[in-house]
Amino acid sequence: MTAARYRNHPLWWAFALHRASGLALALFLPFHFVVLAQALTAPEALDGFLALTANPMVKLAEFGLVLGLALHMFGGLRLLALEWLPWSGRQKTLAAGAAALSFLTGTAFLLQAI
Repeated sequence: MTAARYRNHPLWWAFALHRASGLALALFLPFHFVVLAQALTAPEALDGFLALTANPMVKLAEFGLVLGLALHMFGGLRLLALEWLPWSGRQKTLAAGAAALSFLTGTAFLLQAI
């Protein structure tokens, strides 16, 4: 199989989504910790930042964050299944199920936030 054919395989896309969501979460965490530190050092600055969370664009970004977290979590569960369970033809189904559960989780969060 050529490299281009591998990239059309659903399990390659599951890997790519898992890797991208992990990188996005790793980039988000330092920003998150800085904002949380404001609660200890500058509560008024934190209050000003929290006022921004009513913005619809922030809610959309939160949807992306929850979607990324769900993608990474369910993708990790898929990887654990690959490592610990015997190989079967159901791997594509597990990957599709992980993506579907991630999207449903993110959408439920978005609907709750609106």
